[in-house]
Amino acid sequence: MSTANTHDDTPASTAQTGAPDAVDAVVAAWQRERPDLDLTAIAVVGRLGRVNLLLGPAQEQVFTEFGLQRGEFDVLAALRRSGAPYTLSPSRLSDLLMLSRGGMTNRLDRLESAGMIERSLDRADRRSFQIRLTEHGYATVDGAMTQHTANVTALLGGLTPREVTTLNELARKLLHHLTAPPQ
Repeated sequence: MSTANTHDDTPASTAQTGAPDAVDAVVAAWQRERPDLDLTAIAVVGRLGRVNLLLGPAQEQVFTEFGLQRGEFDVLAALRRSGAPYTLSPSRLSDLLMLSRGGMTNRLDRLESAGMIERSLDRADRRSFQIRLTEHGYATVDGAMTQHTANVTALLGGLTPREVTTLNELARKLLHHLTAPPQ
């Protein structure tokens, strides 16, 4: 019986949360060599990096099952969550995904070849194009998003609901700090 989806604050396994990990070994070695340094931030960033390295491939597996690369999923997802008629300009997509125009063109070419998007001239400005999600693209991104959500939820299953909420709040706070304009 899994405890991953219980709503109390009991970790799935106390041993998992309290056991030393590879980051502890790195920090201990640095503490031995440089006892003058506070390595708390190094431990946090080290763990975040390792978590990212583990989460990436686990998420990619879902996208691969739908014949997508991560970047292609991101384009389809941006179109899908834009709402009906699921149409955006390539420049708007580039801005939303923080991607160069050239990088966006490559993704759009692959998605168009797969029949997941269509390009059409913008009626308001015949010099530019609009990108529209096709029925095939809509069905693909909806299926991928459903499976992606279940996968990510399972990946966080070692945390209690309260811990997930706290982690989300802390990650938001850190992201705001890192992206705030310099003062």
